[in-house]
Amino acid sequence: MNILFVHQNFPGQYRELFQWLIAQGGHQIVFLTQRKGVPAVKGARIIEYTAHHKPADTAYAPTKYWEECTGNGLGAAFAAQKLAAAGFRPDIILGHVGWGELTFLKQVWADVPIIGFFEYYFLAQGGSVGFDPEFPASDHAPFLMHARNAVNFANFQTVDLGQSPTFFQRDTYPTNFHEKIYVCHDGIRTDRLVPNQHARVPLSRLGRAVTRDDEIFTYMSRNMEPVRGFHKFMRALPQILAERPNARALIIGGNEVSYGKASDAQGGYRAEMEREIGARVDWDRVHFLGKVPYAAYQQIIQISRAHVYLTVPFVLSWSSMEAMSMGATIIASDTAPVREVMKHGENALLVDFHDHNALAAQVIEVLARPEAFSQLGQAARAHMIANYDFTTKCLPTHIARINSLAPKGRAIPLR
Repeated sequence: MNILFVHQNFPGQYRELFQWLIAQGGHQIVFLTQRKGVPAVKGARIIEYTAHHKPADTAYAPTKYWEECTGNGLGAAFAAQKLAAAGFRPDIILGHVGWGELTFLKQVWADVPIIGFFEYYFLAQGGSVGFDPEFPASDHAPFLMHARNAVNFANFQTVDLGQSPTFFQRDTYPTNFHEKIYVCHDGIRTDRLVPNQHARVPLSRLGRAVTRDDEIFTYMSRNMEPVRGFHKFMRALPQILAERPNARALIIGGNEVSYGKASDAQGGYRAEMEREIGARVDWDRVHFLGKVPYAAYQQIIQISRAHVYLTVPFVLSWSSMEAMSMGATIIASDTAPVREVMKHGENALLVDFHDHNALAAQVIEVLARPEAFSQLGQAARAHMIANYDFTTKCLPTHIARINSLAPKGRAIPLR
């Protein structure tokens, strides 16, 4: 089959599916992306495209995002035209809706089916905006959020089928979208993301590696930001470290912003929180590890006695489900996207997002009696295997949906 992927940040949500299709052989696979410097991938062509237009910083706010998305869409469409002129015609197109990249592809291949990834519908209420009173929504938020959904509405008409990874994400969209969107996660490689009793994490500050024998608790987010509850985690640190004098916090994440408003302070939210909690913390036991390689991240989670995952009502992080697959004992925010995969007292412990004292108390209890909570990690892994495993659960669904739209005789075999 001829397959075209479109995602500005290769490989995005298509990491596992893309790799699986290459491993099958026999497919002609092209991936359009804005990501620069992607190494060559045997079995596929990675083509970098540039946006045709970028809005000015002073562009009119309600239409600025649409202007950016149409610039992405035209850039992707012009790259697609070059592919078509060179003789490539996809049997199916798979791409992310959110940045407008799919918007004009029907003008290139009118009858080629498209499956669009519907990640999130911008909500002025009931989502991330205004959830945390510490970061109140502006008076203009209802107008700006609705205006940002122009790309969702345009691409709802463009695609033949939609996909959302969770019901929470699908249900952010208006109900008339739902019948066109199937719900299936990208998939978790539970065969690779496993518990490891022998994991070791070198800490230069200690001059040795820490293991499961050490009292380690962890926090992970792509970037340290309020949408992922970084400020709540940091405010819990003084109490946790005071009550557990042998505990160490290992913190994974960058110091930029993926979602929400950037910090006005020099040094970002990390610097803000360091100043706020100040001398109340033994900083020698707080390890900011930055963005670490994937293998190192796995070992960090594998040695963790208590892994903290916090989020406002927004897209559920892959890392939370990967930690479940690795059998972590997770203390998570009691918010809607989390409740879809984690049940309090069954496979995780849920606390009020807004209550850092409750978070601290729960982490302290797990650190003090890890054996009393070990069944939670076991149940979390079992839940991932039963419902979100890439090979046995998610892949068959995605392939079936692709095959339902593909030309006759071009179906992808499951093998």
